[in-house]
Order: sequence, then structure tokens, then C-alpha cells
Amino acid sequence: MDTTHRPAARVICLDAAQRILLLRWRDPFDGALIWEPPGGGIEPDETPFAAARRELAEETGLDPAAVLDRGVPVERDFHWKGTHFVGTEHFFLARYADDRPPLRRGGLLPDEQVTLAGHAWVPWPEIPALPDPLEPPHLPAVLATLAPEGPWGTAAGG
Repeated sequence: MDTTHRPAARVICLDAAQRILLLRWRDPFDGALIWEPPGGGIEPDETPFAAARRELAEETGLDPAAVLDRGVPVERDFHWKGTHFVGTEHFFLARYADDRPPLRRGGLLPDEQVTLAGHAWVPWPEIPALPDPLEPPHLPAVLATLAPEGPWGTAAGG
């Protein structure tokens, strides 16, 4: 299995009730399902912040202006499409005033349209009960770093 690093940025989205938006993806290589925040690769000459906003808009249709310009580096180590990805990704926070803002998926690439298996606005205490693995597994700790005023780390293994 190849090992690679793809510079990437992700956005942890919180709704009015502090639920976390997670996308559920099916790996086309082995059919495994994972949950992770919206995001993706950083284009050449693009900042992590700009990539986070662009990826959020493409994958969810949510307002990218809600993404705060304060990111944290997160070490990633996961398998996807038969490749072992390792390295640092940048995570950002976005807050929305509505409960469970609806998503629009018009910006997804054709392969993303096939592999996106759904989404959920998950109450943070329910993260450990997700039916499939969370990526990164320490997401509640990442959220606690981005939004230290929340109770994220206590019930979700942070």
C-alpha cells in the first residue's frame, strides 16, 4: 500500500444546538465507511484557510464566510482508496445560527457524489455511538482546542 501526504484542510461545523456536522463516506477501495468533517485537498498557491472555505462550500453548500480564520494543525494517519495518508491537516471552526442547516451538494466532484453516503448533525455526546469510525478519532479534542468554551472533551473521549 502506498503512503502519501496530501495537504488538506477541514472544517468542524457547529449548528445552533452545538451539533457537529459529519459527512459519511464509503471507501471505493474496500467499502469501509467513515465519518469526518467536510474538507479536502489544498490546491497549489491556496492557503489552508481558503481551502477550508472552498471545500466547505463545495461539499455542503454552507456559507463559507462562517469559517473562522484560526486553524489548528492535526496529525492524520488513515487509509482511503488503497492509500495510506499521513501528515498534518489544518482544521478550522464554523458556527451556524440555525438548527441543522440544510446541505446542498452541487459542488461535489463525480467520484465524491458516488462515495458520499450521507451526513448527520451529531450531538457531541453521541459521537462515541457512531456506527462507523470517526476520522480523526480524536476529533473532540480538536474541537476543544478550537472552541475551548464547550464541553467537548468530557463525554467524547477527548
